[in-house]
Amino acid sequence: MRKLLIYLKHYKKETVLAPLFKMLEACFELFVPLVMAEIIDRGIGGSDVGYALRMGGLLVALGVIGLVCSVTAQYFAAKAAVGFSTELKHALFDHLQSLSYTEIDTLGTSTMITRMTSDANQVQNGVNMVLRLFLRSPFIVFGAMVMAFTIDVKAALIFVVAIPLLSVVVFGIMMLTMPLYRKVQNGLDSVLGITRENLTGARVIRAFNKEAEEIDAFEEKNALLAHMQLFVGRISALTNPVTYIIVNVATIVLLYTGAVRVDEGTITQGQVVALVNYMSQILVELVKLANLIITITKALACANRIQNVFEISSGMAWTGESEDPAGEQDGSAPPYAVEFDNVCLTYTGAGAEALTDIAFRVKRGETVGIIGGTGSGKTSLVHLIPRFYDATKGCVRIDGRDVREYGKEELREKVRIVPQKAVLFQGTVRENLRWGKRDAADEELWRALEIAQAREFVEQKPGKLDHGITQAGKNLSGGQRQRLTIARALVGSPEILILDDSASALDYATDAALRQAIHGMAGGMTVFIVSQRTSSIRYADRIVVLDDGEAVDIGTHEELLERCSVYQEIYYSQYPKTEGGAV
Repeated sequence: MRKLLIYLKHYKKETVLAPLFKMLEACFELFVPLVMAEIIDRGIGGSDVGYALRMGGLLVALGVIGLVCSVTAQYFAAKAAVGFSTELKHALFDHLQSLSYTEIDTLGTSTMITRMTSDANQVQNGVNMVLRLFLRSPFIVFGAMVMAFTIDVKAALIFVVAIPLLSVVVFGIMMLTMPLYRKVQNGLDSVLGITRENLTGARVIRAFNKEAEEIDAFEEKNALLAHMQLFVGRISALTNPVTYIIVNVATIVLLYTGAVRVDEGTITQGQVVALVNYMSQILVELVKLANLIITITKALACANRIQNVFEISSGMAWTGESEDPAGEQDGSAPPYAVEFDNVCLTYTGAGAEALTDIAFRVKRGETVGIIGGTGSGKTSLVHLIPRFYDATKGCVRIDGRDVREYGKEELREKVRIVPQKAVLFQGTVRENLRWGKRDAADEELWRALEIAQAREFVEQKPGKLDHGITQAGKNLSGGQRQRLTIARALVGSPEILILDDSASALDYATDAALRQAIHGMAGGMTVFIVSQRTSSIRYADRIVVLDDGEAVDIGTHEELLERCSVYQEIYYSQYPKTEGGAV
């Protein structure tokens, strides 16, 4: 938690003023029992109505001043807590964005969402409560004891016994509940994870009639979370009754002792009332302190979980922009756009390599097809080019330079990838397309749409480029989403374009028109096409055939059809052998 307090640095004034005004309120509150004692002893006991009215006016003044101090403290505490939470969430989001795919895969989406929402809100509440009550409540508890000593030492000894007992109860319960609250938050992660899976895969669940099984799985996770929350809630709930018992017993002893002292003439009736009021103040503040401890316990558990994410550093270090790229010394461009030099890839926690000894070179302007069975490593291969993952052995070069020597911005300008899942963001068509180039003119956007075979349907939409797209593009068909994501990648004319099975929802005619349009683009773009369809890659300059993470053969469609059994199996599964020559 201490490491997260740096996000309060812009709110130093608020963090000082909030508890300061709360302390002022507490000071005025501690004077109230003394004023009441004077009203009882001198105003009522002495039948001095004027004095009683003056003291009553003083009570009203103390109440108004205390209210003003309390509202001011609430304002500064809320401002500091909300500002702290805002900066924390910004920093956490930036940190998550800096992590590589490896760390993101390890953390999991549901965990990151929980840290950004539930955990951050709990920490915000904790900061707010600490600024308001962390100093005020102990100050009133010990201040009431001190004020009790000013009234009568013997009666005040009851406070000396009661306060440590109350502290043991409050802090003992805190120590018991803190690790339990961590388990509750972990259980919340599990519930959020299964909820996210069900919402994301709702169509698949319904298609396979698995609603009942998923409901049972959710209820099991939810029941476990509810059980943990009830268990820790029961322990936390002991705070109030136990503290009430201790304080009420202390009040009984105090009344008895006070009555004896009044009978002896040592103290007055008003002073006994003041002592009881101080005991009541202690009760109220300890109940507040108990609730504060529970809130702080939750906040600390959540803060530690957030800090654990901050302590995860990206295993992928980015260098600055190179001042002397390869090939620029003599003014000649490197002969190869992309080179795979005995590349191997092993995912974190995996038992075997996903890619093994991949080696081939791609000339500038070539179109390369990547094909293979499910799980053969096609996506893993192309993910190494934009450096979503780092090769565990060997290296990937672009224009003769290791991708690890590029700056992030420089590499992203060179390489654009259209992932398997078409992802669009809420906004307009224009806003989505400009992800590729922020200042792209409309003419450039229409050109990209035309190449991606998306111009026709965009022109038919109301507003055209200003047509609204809902979150994840749910108001578009699968083929329309894929064509827009391809157009987005084409904006800015990258040097290397990767189509990772991004035309699976397109019909054969549209797919062929798309490939022909990309091939006809000026500038010699190097294109990688990952596909399960042999028709999508048969006219590529070269085709890389993968099988179980290995490149079993590389060649043209005709060459592979003659000599590569893996390619033959894929091809003839799509086209009968009797029609193979005609297709």
